[in-house]
Amino acid sequence: MTDTVTVCECFARDGLQHEPTFVPTATKIALLEAFADAGFRRIEATSYSHPRWVPAFADASEVLAGVTHRPGVAFKATCPNPRAVERALADLDLDRGTGAEELSLLVSASESHTERNLRTTRAQQWKRVEDMVALAGGRFRLIGVVSVAFGCPFEGHVDPGRVAEDVARFAALGADAVTLGDTTGVATPAVVADLFRRLDRAHPGLPVVAHFHNTRGTAVANAVAALEAGCRHFDSALGGVGGHPSKIGYGAGLTGNVCTEDLVSLFDAMGVDTGIDLDALASASRACEKALGRPLHSMVARAGFQRSAA
Repeated sequence: MTDTVTVCECFARDGLQHEPTFVPTATKIALLEAFADAGFRRIEATSYSHPRWVPAFADASEVLAGVTHRPGVAFKATCPNPRAVERALADLDLDRGTGAEELSLLVSASESHTERNLRTTRAQQWKRVEDMVALAGGRFRLIGVVSVAFGCPFEGHVDPGRVAEDVARFAALGADAVTLGDTTGVATPAVVADLFRRLDRAHPGLPVVAHFHNTRGTAVANAVAALEAGCRHFDSALGGVGGHPSKIGYGAGLTGNVCTEDLVSLFDAMGVDTGIDLDALASASRACEKALGRPLHSMVARAGFQRSAA
């Protein structure tokens, strides 16, 4: 297989939201620089969530002002509500090259998860999304996010038709890409392949991003299923960290993301081009473990990269 994929590194946002101890701003900035140096072209940098609910990102403005913005690299910030977009606009300074290049706009595919995670209803959150798109005014690349797209921890099965409708709503609003989140790791390869093929038929040319959590050990298998179904955009987090915000519990076990090291290593061994330098990735992996003060969950970090014959 010879192909090219884009991997978005999510350690600094989806990863750190789960951490109970605040990571210093300077450390976050250094990690983001390491991610960009390794070759990531999309990097989830922070969130404009309210600091009372997600204190890990109280320094969102400082992080986005401190990191080096460079051509071809997009730093992304998560925005759960219109106030978050207002903050993103206040931080955006094109002359100085500061602020986010991308914004994630969130919905959940179930009412229960919407209430727990966003403290509103699905109908009201969609109204918020419409307001956020209007506020953004074309100044950012917009990424729609559908959480619990493959199953909800409170309601169980999620109708793929509802997920398809959510993707269509984001597309109609002008989203540049839409992410499907397997928020608590319940997806299976067959279901993943079916949904990605369905969305590719419905929205040819729209990047649909695969965002898998490894709660049940299936994240890499699901990523390969998505790849074989035509997906070319993936989210991951170094060390497999992350999950739900530390103050909002709705997942059991290891709730983290698919490990970047493991995913990139496999893709490389398969001949799939990620554009990521493996030596620099290994260095970034060690830096993430040092930042959190413990060994993380990547198997490749222990065993070493399996490099392609090419």
